[in-house]
Amino acid sequence: MLYFEDYEVGKKSSFGRYEVTREEVIDFARKYDPQPFHLDDEAAAKTHFGRLSASGWHTCAMTMAMLVENMQKQSSAGLGSPGLEQLQWKRPVYPGDTLRVESELIEKRRSQSRPEMGLTKARVQVFNQDDEVVMQSVNIGLIALRDPDAPETY
Repeated sequence: MLYFEDYEVGKKSSFGRYEVTREEVIDFARKYDPQPFHLDDEAAAKTHFGRLSASGWHTCAMTMAMLVENMQKQSSAGLGSPGLEQLQWKRPVYPGDTLRVESELIEKRRSQSRPEMGLTKARVQVFNQDDEVVMQSVNIGLIALRDPDAPETY
């Protein structure tokens, strides 16, 4: 199990593989972002996207799936997240794309109000199969401390 004390600022990791399907793009859009360029080839062709594209929120959801899978592989003592500091959709995501994630821990600190947990900040970049950044964010995570009574040593 990886606890807050085990996380090192500056550590980078690469993980995930998510194949974007046309069916999933349309299904997500129908439910959560029913704009024509996410639903219809003809409508999408008339936009700056040029063709059917995934919702940015769908890109976030696919990224979350890869983040959670990676945390489960590492057996992280994650406690959720209070949110993001930054979110940018840099390029469209299209059916047929394959996404992956690169993450770098840029900050960590113990919680002042909750001594049993710490907060981390990670710069997360999502790439397509051409190594183009399609999304980037700064994610805040809550991680359990192994020993809340131990003095800070980092």
